[in-house]
Amino acid sequence: MDWLDFKEFVKDTISYVAFIIVVIVIAIYVVGLQQVVGPSMQTTLNNNDVVILDKISYRFSEIKRGDIVALYYADTKFLIKRVIGLPGETIEYKENNLYINGEKVKEKYLEENTKTEDFNLSSLGVTKIPKDQYLVLGDNRENSMDSRDKEVGLIKKEDIIGKARLRIWPITKITLF
Repeated sequence: MDWLDFKEFVKDTISYVAFIIVVIVIAIYVVGLQQVVGPSMQTTLNNNDVVILDKISYRFSEIKRGDIVALYYADTKFLIKRVIGLPGETIEYKENNLYINGEKVKEKYLEENTKTEDFNLSSLGVTKIPKDQYLVLGDNRENSMDSRDKEVGLIKKEDIIGKARLRIWPITKITLF
């Protein structure tokens, strides 16, 4: 191998290594894959669906009501839920209706026959959602471990991994969120 070939080899190797580093950084900090485990988000997401998470946008924008998010739970577990309550809000479910700060709100993303048991924040020991915390629920309200459960409770912003942007599996149900 002569000097020119060696220089070309080093240049190509550096390019490949740089590309691999960029891909790793993107995979760790920008996007991620998350598999749905369990029925708690049916019919929006089903058991074993795979979604692409946007891990970076919440660093520059606010979490919004209705966002589907992945969050850390119990060290090694992850949950996928829908954001219902935002910091500073009072939340109550009464007679299968959502009330935010006392006003009735329609949940357009739920199936027509979805039943939500009566619930309010006092069961979690608060009257308003504290700063940088969120109330999250599964779309399958009758079979979801979510903020209504004291074990889960309100979710800290730092425990939200990212926003579900795209269902990629199964291929027949690719969906943009």
